[in-house]
Amino acid sequence: MDATPRPARLAVGVISAGRVGSVLGAALARAGHAVSAVAAVSRDSLRRAEDLLPDVPVLPPPEVAAAADLVLLAVPDDELPGLVRGLVATGSLRAGQIVVHTSGAQGVAVLRPAAELGALCVALHPVMTFTGRAEDVQRMNACSVGVTAADGDEVAWNVGEALVVEMSAEPVRIPEAARPLYHAALAHGANHLITLVADCADLLRGAGIADAERMLGPLLSAALDNALRHGDRALTGPVARGDVGTVAKHLAVLAGQDTLPAYRVLALRTAARAQAAGLLKPELASDVRTTLDEEQA
Repeated sequence: MDATPRPARLAVGVISAGRVGSVLGAALARAGHAVSAVAAVSRDSLRRAEDLLPDVPVLPPPEVAAAADLVLLAVPDDELPGLVRGLVATGSLRAGQIVVHTSGAQGVAVLRPAAELGALCVALHPVMTFTGRAEDVQRMNACSVGVTAADGDEVAWNVGEALVVEMSAEPVRIPEAARPLYHAALAHGANHLITLVADCADLLRGAGIADAERMLGPLLSAALDNALRHGDRALTGPVARGDVGTVAKHLAVLAGQDTLPAYRVLALRTAARAQAAGLLKPELASDVRTTLDEEQA
């Protein structure tokens, strides 16, 4: 039986109804908490609030925070410090509240003004990409959530983990000092993967493939599964084989394309990983690097 302590039913204030805030607010409501108010300004945010947090009053951020037991700050990274200072300055935060932000790049240091008032402060970052639609609430099931609290504040760590468990997700402790590297790793994988796939689809359409996504789906799904299961041992293709003739043809056909610089950088990185894993002999790795460097020159 799960012995994680669970917070009592809380009044949750969501600032704001972006893709993350609306989904976490809905997940907390599903867990039995009551979303008391939400801040939403843009047309998209208002729509998400209506869809995922129906009948919840839309109020200015200070009023949302003042009425909440748990204040969920789901704003862009650069806006977070100013929002926290503003809520403190307006007297909207108080001792005993739980103040949570969802920024992946920030730890709990950004919440220090609230902590100095006596609020319990936690950073909860869902390791998931959201669209802000209803199906995203189901995506919380079993996804990881990076949890950060102040060193030594075991109560805050436990409350953060309990909230994550209530949302049917898996808490993972991320120390404050590790937060920037943790977030860089996730952004490099998830965000750049989308760019890579979209570039690949564009190239296929340029080759006359009408349904590029249909062609890519099975291949990329298998590649991702193999990479997660087997790491570098899953590497295949001309770079990992040291087939410099094919690499040179790729570089030639990509000449003038926006994707050429990314292809070259990723090919060099693939050669380095393949060599380190013992898949690519050093002399062949050198040939690949020479080919890539010559084409750049």
